[in-house]
Amino acid sequence: MADIFDILGPIMVGPSSSHTAGAVRIGAMARTLLGERVVYADILLHGSFAETGHGHGTDRALVSGLLGMGPADLRIPFAFEEAKKQGLEYTFGEVDLVDAHPNSVVMEIKGESGRQLSMRASSIGGGRIMVNELDGIEVAFDGSFNTLVVHHRDEFGTIAEISRLLSNYRINIANMRLSRHRRGGDALMIIETDQTVEQKIIDWISELHGIEKVTYYDKSREAENED
Repeated sequence: MADIFDILGPIMVGPSSSHTAGAVRIGAMARTLLGERVVYADILLHGSFAETGHGHGTDRALVSGLLGMGPADLRIPFAFEEAKKQGLEYTFGEVDLVDAHPNSVVMEIKGESGRQLSMRASSIGGGRIMVNELDGIEVAFDGSFNTLVVHHRDEFGTIAEISRLLSNYRINIANMRLSRHRRGGDALMIIETDQTVEQKIIDWISELHGIEKVTYYDKSREAENED
């Protein structure tokens, strides 16, 4: 059954839910996963994002999200001016991706502490998005849940340890997806949860053997941006 969001679309600054609202959400997702203020972004547009994105304001929308705005923020048309005020530098280019959604973008971003993140994502309609790749590893999540992104070595017991830790704090796992480059190599764990994951739990996961990096998407933070 379709909900009201499916019928009417998101509350947003137009003109397009896919090229504008979805693009804002992609930028905001990248900022949230980075976990800090973005100071530089290399943005590569694919497909219709590249062909018609400027006319639809996709470029401004992506920058708006990186600045922490939501889809209904009235500053979106002035995103480039806001970026200059906040010290965000950016470049735009085009990329030809294989078997990618036509509304796709690749972002290489850097935060104020020097932390970096690579993300490929797509705007799939009605303001909805899908994150397709993080730091070179294929993923698939859309921000519907609070999401832990755990970079780790592919070693015995890692999944069990993290699952046990979350269970001890009564955090229910809604979905879990695992990806790896090769057996015993770099791996990525995407854990979507029903409850918010506190910072102390994220810190404990970070300290487990074989864990290389943990990033966290807090769904409530995006909701705050959309108010």
